[in-house]
Amino acid sequence: MSEVWVLGDGQLGGMLKDAGRRLGIPVRVVDPADIEAGERLAHADPLCITAEREHWPDTQCTRALLAHPRWRNAPAFAALADRQSQKALFDQLGLPTAPWCPVSADADVESLREALGGEFLLKQRRGGYDGRGQWRSQLAREATLPLWQTEAIAERCIDFTTEVSLVGARNRAGDRVFYTLTENFHAGGILQISVMQPGRFAAWQAEAERCHARLMSHLNYEGVLAIEFFVTPEGLLINEVAPRVHNSGHWTQAGASISQFELHLRALTGMPLVTPLQPGCSVMVNLIGRDADRAALALAGTQRHWYGKQPRPGRKLGHLNFFHPQASEAARWLQALPLSPDFQASRAAALRSLAQWDNG
Repeated sequence: MSEVWVLGDGQLGGMLKDAGRRLGIPVRVVDPADIEAGERLAHADPLCITAEREHWPDTQCTRALLAHPRWRNAPAFAALADRQSQKALFDQLGLPTAPWCPVSADADVESLREALGGEFLLKQRRGGYDGRGQWRSQLAREATLPLWQTEAIAERCIDFTTEVSLVGARNRAGDRVFYTLTENFHAGGILQISVMQPGRFAAWQAEAERCHARLMSHLNYEGVLAIEFFVTPEGLLINEVAPRVHNSGHWTQAGASISQFELHLRALTGMPLVTPLQPGCSVMVNLIGRDADRAALALAGTQRHWYGKQPRPGRKLGHLNFFHPQASEAARWLQALPLSPDFQASRAAALRSLAQWDNG
């Protein structure tokens, strides 16, 4: 079988490569900065080309891959990699999202507050993940916006109950499958903990799948795509979309019969696309800036995934997965897990969610 190429050589590409070995699909990860790769790969014949990221440098390598006839999802990356075109697409398709607007050079804090009906968040149109490239009007001491204001959109701050994400996949024939909605807990814009509890968000599952399916069908998308939603009393609002495997889907490595990485490759290569079994409660904890305490491996259900990166503050270095049929056991593991102080608020919120559903 020909290779599947993955643009990007980070942890997501590495986990796609691992999934390929299990499925018997050769996967090659491609460093966008590889000077020799562009010319070499431009004349090769892969099965298909996918990506582990939405943004990449303009290099000989990336130009060659994006011009290749086997490059998949070009319309999706063009529409979703820029937050302004992403939001415009939501509006075009009638998908629910927070009120937003482009930011002109003469805009100021008060004019944007008036336009959006309240406090707002400035987000850089490209990049700016894990809390970077964002600016909150609530914290402004004067009416001056950041120098990068014209490279951003403004989005009204939403009073939401919690954030959930839906990871799903579509193949070339238009078949679609979805995982269960997953609840996410952040600090400083960085995802710390994700929890999947069967039935926890059953009331929102169909609505989330409808939005997801509409977007994938419009883009003629192939592979795994993730959508983050705010849960509000009025319904779901789309926060952002990632046209790739996603951090909030890492729990599927332990808690589903088919991981998101395997599902992505199945959808791309024409293998059977079936809804994964998800029989219990799953918890994923990101390892940020430091390794996990070895005590985290004392429970038999713990999986550790290490990315092999150099440690630095705020950097995702790996993650822990835990699965158990009972939410109470997942909560016991999360409670016992040695975590740094900056995880305590996320852990407390996740434990409340687990207790609420387990008792309900």
